[in-house]
Amino acid sequence: MTVYNCGSLNIDRVFKVHDFVRPGETLASLSVSELAGGKGLNQSLALARAGATAVHVGCVGKDGVFLKELLANNGVDTRHVLVKDDLFTGQAMIQVADSGENAIVLYAGANHAITASMVLQTLGEAKGGDVLLLQNETSCVAEALEFGASHGLKVVFNPAPMTPEVLGYPLEKVDILIVNEVEAATLAENGDLRSRLPKTDVLLTLGSRGSRWLGKDGYECEVPAHKVENVVDTTAAGDTFIGYFLAA
Repeated sequence: MTVYNCGSLNIDRVFKVHDFVRPGETLASLSVSELAGGKGLNQSLALARAGATAVHVGCVGKDGVFLKELLANNGVDTRHVLVKDDLFTGQAMIQVADSGENAIVLYAGANHAITASMVLQTLGEAKGGDVLLLQNETSCVAEALEFGASHGLKVVFNPAPMTPEVLGYPLEKVDILIVNEVEAATLAENGDLRSRLPKTDVLLTLGSRGSRWLGKDGYECEVPAHKVENVVDTTAAGDTFIGYFLAA
């Protein structure tokens, strides 16, 4: 099984703060660091480190070539990661508070240079039983959902960050939907998510409480999270969970 991850590649700038900045407030950061990031990159690294065969599909600017190299050095197939000389790589400004919680502002940059033809060409090499993993930081998500389903791939969608456009995506094409409680409520539109997507398995992430599986066959189970005494930083925790889940 190969996992084709059409996902974001970002340069993360992480600012350590006591508490998140409020409107009209200026805070001094305790420290700042520049890291490789993006939900797509985090997921691909987790997939590869968990032993899965991962192919990443995405775009970076010249300033983000090191992201492509990082993926390759960790065993991710990067043939379909394109370098766009005229664009900046996607950026994320991340505040990490003393509690370990984070607040993130995103700039899409080259992540929105992914085209439908690029996705279609990549999926042309996929085989039945392979997986297409998507999240919502790139362009052409709706088209990729359609292409993945038409090619017989298992389509896995994590609609983060949640935007109004997601409600118009062909979600009935999704085989496994991975959402947190806020995303699930948004997609349910004041109804029941199981009723809206009866042919889709739902993996509901519950933060520190663990996760819940809601199977299309009616099977449900809840798995508690391991207790962590000292939470340092929750950035990429969900992405890492997704990578290891799909590799299992």
